[in-house]
Amino acid sequence: MDTALAHWVALSLIPGLGNESLRHLLQAFGTPEQIYATPARALREVVRPAVAEAIARGLDESSLALLEVWLQDPNNAVLTLADSGYPQALLNTSDPPMLLYIKGRQELLGAPALAVVGSRNASPAGIKNAEDFALAASDAGLCIVSGMAHGIDAAAHRGGLRGSGSSIAVIGTGLDKVYPAANRELAHQLAKDGLIISEFPLGTPPLAANFPRRNRIISGLSAGTLVVEASLQSGSLITARMALEQGREVFAIPGSIHSPQSKGCHYLIKQGAKLVESAQDILEELGALPVPTQPVTPPASVLPALEAMGYDPVDMDTLAQRSNLTIEALSAILLQLELDGRVATLPGGRFQRIT
Repeated sequence: MDTALAHWVALSLIPGLGNESLRHLLQAFGTPEQIYATPARALREVVRPAVAEAIARGLDESSLALLEVWLQDPNNAVLTLADSGYPQALLNTSDPPMLLYIKGRQELLGAPALAVVGSRNASPAGIKNAEDFALAASDAGLCIVSGMAHGIDAAAHRGGLRGSGSSIAVIGTGLDKVYPAANRELAHQLAKDGLIISEFPLGTPPLAANFPRRNRIISGLSAGTLVVEASLQSGSLITARMALEQGREVFAIPGSIHSPQSKGCHYLIKQGAKLVESAQDILEELGALPVPTQPVTPPASVLPALEAMGYDPVDMDTLAQRSNLTIEALSAILLQLELDGRVATLPGGRFQRIT
């Protein structure tokens, strides 16, 4: 772990030092390394004495040991507010996390995204709607963001992973924990083909207060939030409220007037959320790509297309001849590569590799 990251992490682990106080310290003294070099008497002008004294004692190397081991896995990383890879959409919110622990495909943090949330005790129809809407939006180029809970969240992740846009899970524990345990297989798939992120340090257990807090990250990463099923007491309404506060779109699927799981969605619609009956309604509102009439899942490997492309501009027909792939398969691969920032579309229907 480099020195700069060690100082960021060490600050985040100090009891009583929240995001707002840490922002005040950064504004007053500069980088985390400069904060640690500041005398306690100066720190006390910005934060409480106990926090100032904890910083003045210096780095607690023992608290960083677990993270050192975890970071040896190339699939794992920690992003700070100062990192270029920190998602811009989240950075532009009022309360961005100081740190993001991530596991999986980091490039998904820059993809256009749709949050899909709802009840943990969803109906079979709600589960199907969540998975179907997520799949259609994913195949149209949107990464599906949710919270890896039972019910709607899990269904949304499954749909997102089946499509070309994949899925991001924002969890309320440390990334070395899987909660709920029943979603262990889903978590493994997200770590392999999607992304799991958390603002909470390794070892953080599933504390009730952490789950509403992570909702601002779910909505903050996304251009819009879709609520599939929700009671009036559902945490999904918190996510919808945060989305509105962040200037994001909110969508809701209507249901039976007799179902408690529809009342939250109907409330949101009365408050101005857009009633949606298909994924196309969402895509039109967000200005996203149209839903393919016959969704195509890209091949597992994009290497043949990249190798055939080289680094010079090339048109689709030439690329198809070189790679022995169909135009249909190439279109799906090129869309994913463009979303990942690895290929650029040029005038005249040509493509060029950029990484």
